[in-house]
Amino acid sequence: MSLIEKLDGTRETVLFREGFGIRLYRNSEPEDYPLHWHTAAEVILPLDNLYTVRVNDSTYTLHPGDILIIPPGELHEITAPETGERLIMQFDLSLLHSLKLFDATLHLLRPALHVPGESTGTASSGLQALLLQLRDEYLGEAPLKEAAAYGLLIQFFVQVGREIALEGVRSRQARGTRLHQQIDTFLKVCRYMNEHCTRELRVEELAELAGYSKFHFTRLFKSVIGMSYYDYLTGQRIMRAELLLADPALSVTEVAMRAGFGSLATFNRAFKAYRQCTPTQYRELYVNWQS
Repeated sequence: MSLIEKLDGTRETVLFREGFGIRLYRNSEPEDYPLHWHTAAEVILPLDNLYTVRVNDSTYTLHPGDILIIPPGELHEITAPETGERLIMQFDLSLLHSLKLFDATLHLLRPALHVPGESTGTASSGLQALLLQLRDEYLGEAPLKEAAAYGLLIQFFVQVGREIALEGVRSRQARGTRLHQQIDTFLKVCRYMNEHCTRELRVEELAELAGYSKFHFTRLFKSVIGMSYYDYLTGQRIMRAELLLADPALSVTEVAMRAGFGSLATFNRAFKAYRQCTPTQYRELYVNWQS
């Protein structure tokens, strides 16, 4: 059975079943997957032989024990060897949206996070153990297996988030106190933007919160966070809109206003740029997940 069950152009509809927001596949077929994207997040763990994944303009050659995390909306393609086995997990991101600071962590994963199996410390081995436990729960028949799988998924991303934070600490220690302070400052700004993204946020307000001039704020935000403040804010509003689109009682115009967009046209344009589909098409995809 092919991992991709429904593909429209480059957009894949991930078909979750029976209300279970996780889809896990133990893949051993020598099948390549064409360039595609989906609204689910994806985690790949090779168990035997190499696996090549291209995400946007970056190519990752994954060895057994390596882990690759691909956030939603990222174009990627996969090349499989003639023999081998790998674990592929896709999941509905809304399962984790309620976790504090998860949205900020997600942005730091883009376009993908590669955790090498031979990396020092316990990062890869601990994450691999969680994924294998999740596989056993998903494929087993134990009572409350869905709850157990969700719990392991949360543990997995808690560890990922902590490793990212730890790498930030190591980097700050290596590169000095000034950068340490900048990272702390801009993570505080990101948290503020997460909490207030549905209202108008002027760059002057954010610059004042960070303690910089408007010019230095815009330059340093991109340097520290890896994207412009405007792109970060738009991404937060898009993720908020995705949650709102799950409610069929809300019109697309209401979703746009509640998510912080100034007009329906701006919302439609931004949503299509980020997700390669219109809000209405995304809502249809969500309905397909639930059916």
